[in-house]
Order: sequence, then structure tokens, then C-alpha cells
Amino acid sequence: MDPVDAMQDAMHPWDDVGATADAYAAAPLLNCLLREVGERTGPDEYRLKTTGQLLRVRGTRRPADPELHRDGLWHRLTHAELVKLTAEVLRRHTGLVNSEVPAEMLDSRDAVAAVLAARARVTPPGDPYLRSEQSLITGHPHHPAPKARGGGPVAGWLPYAPEAYARFPLTLLGVREDVLVEEGDTAALDALGTAPPGYRLLPAHPWQLSLVGRELAEAFTDGRLVRVGPAPYEVWPTAAIRTVYVPGTVRRGDDRDLFLKFSLDVRITNDIRRLWRHDLLKLRRTDAATAAAFAALPGPAAWLSDRGYRTARFAFEELAVLVRDGLREHVAPGSGATPLLVAALVEGFDGNPLDRVTDPAAWWEAYLRHMVPPVLEAFARHGVVLEAHAQNSLVAVDDAGLPVQALFRDAEGVKLLPDVSRAAGWERLVYCLVVNHLMELAAVLAERWPGFDPWPAVRRELAARRDEVPEAAELLASPTLPGKTNLLLRWTGADGADARYLPLPNPLHRG
Repeated sequence: MDPVDAMQDAMHPWDDVGATADAYAAAPLLNCLLREVGERTGPDEYRLKTTGQLLRVRGTRRPADPELHRDGLWHRLTHAELVKLTAEVLRRHTGLVNSEVPAEMLDSRDAVAAVLAARARVTPPGDPYLRSEQSLITGHPHHPAPKARGGGPVAGWLPYAPEAYARFPLTLLGVREDVLVEEGDTAALDALGTAPPGYRLLPAHPWQLSLVGRELAEAFTDGRLVRVGPAPYEVWPTAAIRTVYVPGTVRRGDDRDLFLKFSLDVRITNDIRRLWRHDLLKLRRTDAATAAAFAALPGPAAWLSDRGYRTARFAFEELAVLVRDGLREHVAPGSGATPLLVAALVEGFDGNPLDRVTDPAAWWEAYLRHMVPPVLEAFARHGVVLEAHAQNSLVAVDDAGLPVQALFRDAEGVKLLPDVSRAAGWERLVYCLVVNHLMELAAVLAERWPGFDPWPAVRRELAARRDEVPEAAELLASPTLPGKTNLLLRWTGADGADARYLPLPNPLHRG
């Protein structure tokens, strides 16, 4: 069990779901508040900008137990009071009023409570990969509302929540051939069921179908769409929620596995999670460039290709489904390795290889050796900027839990040079790989093994590639790293893709 989770268990007994949900929801909100509008004044104390109020917390990686200094005393804040304080600080800091974001913060906390209650009644998946994908109760550690589900009723989303160990059948539709739109390799979709003559199979996510059902009524009436029925097999939602894993055999004689990514008309973290037309139209170019880069890279690193998409012309974004490579053809053959979601190593789950580590230095060096070079080389040699944050990265481990391979996914988040400038691409790479990924995992290692310093190994890995990637030398010399401001982005209503950064202390810099 993750040490922070163990601490929270002791502080908030599992029979008190509300208190536990408060603790889970407060940690990422505090991370945002303290990073974006706080100044450290002591080991556990911060002064909030604009208001000058003093806030005290326990812990660093997952801050807990917030207390506000008022009238000469420290007053413990509930999650609801923390939300109220955050709203007031941001209103004064930005001059803007926003009622939507505080509602998302409260919705995120309530979603955690619903998930915790549901998990107590169900059995987690037996497969360690699936457990890793479905382990993220906290979610994004630097987002004010990482588990918000659009404010809808729990009954609408809980059956599809990965954190609640959900699995469910897809809804199979038939789309008339004359209104079908597809690009790339979508053949795997035709193996998921049987469409009527004159139609092609179009799987749909039941949650999305419930959200856009009224818009499709006319298409069902005039025959452009037909209902084939529920799929005769279950899929598993991954950490990305709208991406599901179809494990193993779908039809006899077909043992291919695959991922399917759907539109979902719900705001999750910073964006409404549709498969937007402009992203789909550039998908093949982006994925082809990324796949070519990985084919040319040395070593076992793998790219899970987004092979193609299928949809209906009259509901291009609403019904779009993206076909992504499965795991089996990419995990190093004969290795017996188990792929795991990197974000799950940070959060902690039953099967976390860190629970078996006896030599953190050896484990970390193996991890960096497999994870860092592919990202740097794809950038330097092929102009591919991977979105290699902890939720888009997988690590395959051997029977001893030692990393033996890195796998990456999600062409939608990939940027290509010169579509973005080299400087902008490098900044994004550093944020995703170093801030959102390596810093989080390094903090876990330092917490589990007091006295262990993870950063010399990272410096060595980057220094070895200074000739190939000149920016690596600049990164080692820079006193700061780019930290994304998710709280301010949401408060000011910026586009979710409009990343804005503030400088964070760089642990790679020797000073």
C-alpha cells in the first residue's frame, strides 16, 4: 500500500466514506492552490497571494489536513470550506467570478465518495494490468477537480467508472453504408458483432449514447442507424474513462486484443472529451509519424498505434470510435512481462511492483533506461513530441518487478515539429515527461525510501544525450521547470489545450 494511502487510512477509517473522500479530494486541490497562488513560509506553511492568509498542511506529495490561521489560532478546514477559500482567493487574485469551477470541485469529491462506496461492494479485476488502469481514486495530482463527472447523477456514470472496477457490454449499432465515414484500419470493428445487410457495425459507449440519444432519434427513425443490441462480451474502462480495453478473444479464432476510444460529452479535468473532428482529420498523419519514429528507435519501446476511426457522417464527433492497438503484439515477446499504468505506480494498487523493490536505485535506473531515451530520441531524430505523462505511459515489468520495456499511447496528444515550434514542443515534452511523470514517481521513491535521492540518476540519463538533444543540457542547467496551472486555467475559462505554465524549482539543477 502507498504510504500516503496508509496514512490517510489511519486518519480516516474506511467506514467513514465521507471523511476519506474529503481527504482524497483535498490533496490535488491543495497541490494546485499551493503551487499556483501560494508562497512557502515554513516547512508546512504557505501564504496565499493577494489575500495574505496563512494555510498549514500536513505532508508534501499529497497534502492533507488543511488549517487556516485566523484570530491567532489554526482552524481545520473541511473540503467544502477549502473550496470556498479557494474560490475567494481566486476571485481576488484574478478579478473574475466563477461558479462553475467550485461546483466541479464539489462534484469531484462526491464522485470519489461514490467510487469508494462502490469499490467496497465489488471485486477488483484479477489481471494486474486492469487493476492498474482502474486504481486512480485521486487521479491527476495537480488538478482541482480530477474526478468530476459533469455534475450528472451517480447512476448515470458509476456503471462506467474505472475506479469502481466497472466492466460492461458496449452497445452495437449499425450505420447505413452510404453515411459511414472511416479512415485508416478499422477492420477490427467488424469482428465485434454482425451488422444487418447494407450496414456496418459501429460500437457505441452506453454512457455517450445516453447523453446524445435525443440528437440521434431521427437517424433511428429514418434507418440511417439501427440497434444491433448489446455486445455479447464485456469491456473494461481504462483510466482515461472513455477508452475501453477489449481483452482477449472476441470471436472464436480471433485472439487479438484492442482498445477503443469514444467521444464522451462530459467535462473531465480540463476538456469536454469528444473526439473532435479537427483531431480525427489529422490523426492518421500524426499516428503514422509516431509509429515510424518508434520503428526506427533502438530498444524495445513500443507505440500503441491509433489505427483508424469510424463514425457516421451526420454525427461525426458524437458517434466516433477510434481503434487502438492492444497490448499483446507490443509487449516484448517471450519476456513474460506485465504492462502496468505508470500513474498507478504513483497512486498505489494491489500488484504495484514498488511493493517488491528491495534496491530502489537499481529499479529506478532500469526504469529511466527504458522510459527516457524513447521520448528524447523521438523528439530529436523524428520531430515527434510525445505526451508522455503518467497516464499515457505504461511500463512492463518482469517477474521480479524490474522494468524491461516502456509503452506509450494516445496520438491525439502528440505534437509534430514544425506544426509546433521546437521550443514549444520541448516545453511540452518537459512538462509531460519530467513534471507530470518523473517528478511524481521520484517523489514516491523518496517517500518510500527516506534518504534515497532519485535525481542523480535522472541527471546521468539526460547528460548521456546532451550531444543528440542540445535542450537536455539546457534542462540540466535551468533553475526552473514549467508547471501547468490547471486551477487558473479552469478559473479563467481558458481552452483546455491552452497550456500555461509557471516556473517550478528544478530538482535537476545543482544550483
